[in-house]
Amino acid sequence: MSSPSATPPRKPAPRRLVAVVVLVPVLAALALWAFAWPAARTAPRDLPLGVAGPAAAVTQVERQLSAHDGAFDVHRYADEPAAREAIEDRDVYGAVVVTPQGPKLLTASAASPAVAQLLQQAAAAEGTKVETADVVPAPDKDPRGAALNSSVLPLALAGLAAGAAVTLLGLRGPGAAGALVGVAALIGLIAAALAHSWLGVITGDWWTEAGVFALMTLAVSAAVAGLAALLGPAGIGLMAATVMLIGNPFSGAASAPQMLPEPVGTIGQWLPPGAGTTLLRSVSFFDGAAAVGPALTLTWWAALGLGAVLLGARLKADATSPEPTPAREPATAA
Repeated sequence: MSSPSATPPRKPAPRRLVAVVVLVPVLAALALWAFAWPAARTAPRDLPLGVAGPAAAVTQVERQLSAHDGAFDVHRYADEPAAREAIEDRDVYGAVVVTPQGPKLLTASAASPAVAQLLQQAAAAEGTKVETADVVPAPDKDPRGAALNSSVLPLALAGLAAGAAVTLLGLRGPGAAGALVGVAALIGLIAAALAHSWLGVITGDWWTEAGVFALMTLAVSAAVAGLAALLGPAGIGLMAATVMLIGNPFSGAASAPQMLPEPVGTIGQWLPPGAGTTLLRSVSFFDGAAAVGPALTLTWWAALGLGAVLLGARLKADATSPEPTPAREPATAA
């Protein structure tokens, strides 16, 4: 009696093999472009900068700044207190104040250590001694903003993981939405405890910062779960690519949105990593100044994502529910 022949191993379909060979290098090239190109082209582009002092002196400073074609968006202020107020309100990143003793440079390293350093280098390049004052300094435990910048990627990853977990565990509808909100709230508390209480790299109101961390996480996780509810597992990959390949490198966290090539800086502020970084700086160092825009951006991402989760569950329920069987009419006697 002959033994049954073993089933020969299945060979990978040529199309799948070609797809893997082509797709992986394309994704690698896209990732390198997304991260390397903005970094290599970092330079001021319409960077908001104030000038203050006597009209004639201010006009001369404006001429000097206009020599840097398109680098600065100059705002005039009457005096130094007005320029300081504009910096604290996040209207400008710094200001040049003309005084009888010479020019004075006002910076805000809390808004962007990279921009503050850039302004100091530009002032030193003019060849005159310039007094510098840091109006809103970065915290002593994070003078270069490295810890705050490094928080963007972990929160994005946490949001991606939460959205993917809710989807893969089969949670739907209100249960999925509740799980996403609960996970985001817990992550917000943990992140505030680490960044504020332990590391001391943010110095604003503790509960407000925790809320920002939670909202950043929820904006990503809800978008992931929402797309997955509407598109299936492909939605997870689509949102992961959007956050990791566009949102993270385009966020301007390491410098400022106005330091990135256009329209990279603008696009980055429409996505959760960029909006979250801007909002976190506002509530941590500027008493909430200029926080409305990024807060609304994150809220819309979270609301649309949760709405998609509920809608996807409803559509799936309608598609799987059996159609009612029509009742038969009783037969009539002949």
